[in-house]
Amino acid sequence: MQAYDGELGAAVEGAQEGDDAAFAVAYRLVQPGLLGYLRGLVGDDAEDVASDAWLEIARDLGRFKGDGAGFRGWTATIARHRALDHLRRQRVRPRSSALEQDVLDLPGPHSTHDQALESISTGQALKLVRALPRDQAEAVLLRVVVGLDGPAAARVLGKRAGAVRTAAYRGLKRLARQLGAEGVTDDAHRTLGESK
Repeated sequence: MQAYDGELGAAVEGAQEGDDAAFAVAYRLVQPGLLGYLRGLVGDDAEDVASDAWLEIARDLGRFKGDGAGFRGWTATIARHRALDHLRRQRVRPRSSALEQDVLDLPGPHSTHDQALESISTGQALKLVRALPRDQAEAVLLRVVVGLDGPAAARVLGKRAGAVRTAAYRGLKRLARQLGAEGVTDDAHRTLGESK
């Protein structure tokens, strides 16, 4: 995701100046991760919630200030608010978590994320992620699916970056156990702890 942040920043800038093609580029770069994140939060209603989020994003685009990475975080925050509104309307109470801490940074190349998620389909992966405690699920989705760094994911969730890193680490470790993978290595843990 981060590789596209320069292109995304330029597209957002163009969209803010009224360029419809630039808005389409921003949408194309952000929508897949945003939709994956929303599927993890609201399941089959993700596309409806994403539509609501994009209406708000388009309406408020002129007020956005920042770069491509900032735009991904801003859109994830809007999508999360729309998802929580959707869940409240359905009177579905989000699962509470016994853990007070949140998510870790993305693991290294031979870590739990790769071992766990590469061995299953996207649908199966999202089903497993939805079964995690809510703080871990959101942390994993923001870090892995949306591609936010630790501080950006923490801003979306309104938590400390260290808490988000911890929840992501625990969520990924739990996913690895469920899939029979080896678990998070010390190297992966160090990699996760690097981005504060």
